[in-house]
Amino acid sequence: MGRDAKLVVLGQGYVGLPLAVRAAEVGYRVVGVDPDEGRVRRLRAGQSYVEDVAAARLEEAARAGRYAVSTDPDDAAGFDVAVITVPTPLRDGAPDLSFVETATRALAAHVRPGCLVVLESTTYPGTTEELVRPLLEAGSGLRAGRDFSLGYSPERIDPGNTAWGLVDTPKVVAGVDPTSLAAVQAFFSSVVARTVPVSSCRAAELTKLLENTFRHVNIALVNEIAMLAHGLDIDVWEVLDAAATKPFGFMRFTPGPGVGGHCLPIDPSYLSWRVKRTTGRDFRFVELANEINAHMPDYVVQRAALALNRRRLAVNGSRVLLLGLAYKRDVGDVRESPAVRVAELLHGLGAEVRAVDPHVDRAWSHPDLLRAELDAAEVAAADLVLVLVAHRALDVALLEPARAKVLDVCRDDRLEGVERL
Repeated sequence: MGRDAKLVVLGQGYVGLPLAVRAAEVGYRVVGVDPDEGRVRRLRAGQSYVEDVAAARLEEAARAGRYAVSTDPDDAAGFDVAVITVPTPLRDGAPDLSFVETATRALAAHVRPGCLVVLESTTYPGTTEELVRPLLEAGSGLRAGRDFSLGYSPERIDPGNTAWGLVDTPKVVAGVDPTSLAAVQAFFSSVVARTVPVSSCRAAELTKLLENTFRHVNIALVNEIAMLAHGLDIDVWEVLDAAATKPFGFMRFTPGPGVGGHCLPIDPSYLSWRVKRTTGRDFRFVELANEINAHMPDYVVQRAALALNRRRLAVNGSRVLLLGLAYKRDVGDVRESPAVRVAELLHGLGAEVRAVDPHVDRAWSHPDLLRAELDAAEVAAADLVLVLVAHRALDVALLEPARAKVLDVCRDDRLEGVERL
């Protein structure tokens, strides 16, 4: 299968768009399919809403005739390779694979001998073979492994990470049989620097969940230590700095207002759900980590209330300025963001909540807060400033005259002399 092959990427979000543009750059004829008409309009206009894809790259791929975008899944017709990168959210504590099902059914009508289908969406072990495979075979009349190739390769996108991007991050690959594995590996070897084959799709699916569960559990650990250290009157950041000097046996994780995004609040629960459903056992590490991380916004609000109380102010009626709404630094993604939960809790206690985030689309709004711009007047008018995300685009020098009313939850290293988590 040559690089001039037709690639269809279903889903043009933080995972699908970088893959689509990279594949176009190395010579594939790419069609990005996304049901969001607003997204499609922006992409056709050369506007990127993903920080890892510069508008210039998007425009060049389109100008070269290598990238097109559509809301119509029938534009997948004639594909050689199709990659499914749609969301897999939780609904009432259980995996919602409706987007995967819809995408797979749409593809099934266009599956033909010799083509390759890859699932990238994060999910529980068994999804590729137990859900995707039967739908493709039923809709096409063909058999995976015999007539077409089918595999799984978990996404490892870390939005805003300038050290490790799509090309440089090793790609785990798997197939439903040896022929499929070879096809999956050949495709991804053409777009990334290194592939890591594993023996089965189930192993690849579990690999992704292990990676994010590892992060989730360790973030919960340092979040709990941060709360305990405050109660012991110890600077948790000093402790973390000291521990990080150990050259072995320690990996640094940092506390904050909680976890957010498309992975950490969701993926470990996929594994916990699957373990419980299959073995009847509870995955206690995940459940405890969920409990700790989910309650970090409550702890942040508690600390905010204490900070106001020291100045003889109540939360009710106070004006609180939040710096950062996204779930992590230098991105605009507000999915599952703990900062939004902090805003909701403060609003529920009667605070006037205003928020600054230069990365989050101005069209995004929330009934419990007002969007604002960071300037001297806004800082002066606030009774408390909560630094929730250390965006580099925020001019934190404006906080210098107001250091006494700043609570830095994420340790922005540009701030000195302020209260920290």
